[in-house]
Amino acid sequence: MSIKTGLNKAPRGHVGQGEKRGPGLVVLEIAAILIFIVFMLPFLLVVINAAKVSKAIIVSPIALPENWGQLWTNVVTIFNNPTNDYLGAFIDSTIITALSLAVIALFSAMCAWALVRNKTRWSTVIFMFFVAAMVIPFQVVMFPLVRWFKIMGDAIRLPLLGTYHGITFAYLGFGCSMTIFIFHGFIKGVPLELEEAATIDGCGQARTFFEVVVPLLQPTVITVLILNGIWIWNDYLLPLLILGSAGRVQTIPLAVTAFAGSFLKQWDLILTSALLAMIPIIVLYLFAQKYIIKGMVEGAIK
Repeated sequence: MSIKTGLNKAPRGHVGQGEKRGPGLVVLEIAAILIFIVFMLPFLLVVINAAKVSKAIIVSPIALPENWGQLWTNVVTIFNNPTNDYLGAFIDSTIITALSLAVIALFSAMCAWALVRNKTRWSTVIFMFFVAAMVIPFQVVMFPLVRWFKIMGDAIRLPLLGTYHGITFAYLGFGCSMTIFIFHGFIKGVPLELEEAATIDGCGQARTFFEVVVPLLQPTVITVLILNGIWIWNDYLLPLLILGSAGRVQTIPLAVTAFAGSFLKQWDLILTSALLAMIPIIVLYLFAQKYIIKGMVEGAIK
């Protein structure tokens, strides 16, 4: 008499090494490859055309460059351009991005922590206001924003237009809603007993927040820094309104548009400068993409 066991049976739906994949999985893989090609094609065109002269871009935009050394020539031309301080714009973008990310992460984390730990009717209403602000289009408030920045700057005798602190304050206002929403979901899962133990040991609220809560927020902090960093680094409209197209403080997107004149567009310099602007954020994203996924998943689960 033979004894049948289920030890050698593969789980239902399991695909072994010798088994063929179903047609549905093949279709999904083909669709993923096509989507990847569609999203990578614009970047590929920028790389190809950045190694050409402007005339060659107009004549044959999809052809491979005849001399890849033209890319380095275009880079040197951009940094030696007397009418456009691209290096200064790169430094300004770095300063603005760093300052904005610091204040967004700090104040949003503090606000989310206060809203979670003080469960009242007003805390719920305030949180709902932050959530609702995420769906308001920027175009609705951009002109009132400039007007009120001018009024506030004159009132406090500290100009907000065309300055580092002005653009940083604007990014804080527009970036805190999503950041608070992400922090709020994560902090709700942090055990309250940890903070109570810190209070028993003599920690005040500030010390409890910075020494107990903030270390637990590390994955989420990295997530919001990367998401907001990509947005701030590539943003064009808000710096144009706050800083102006010919102001003392410039960002890389504003510097790129300086190569597009009223009658002559230097496509070789435009595409090369755009490629230089994309490289830092692409490298950052490739090295930190696992933290984005980890932080979003942990915040959603908690």
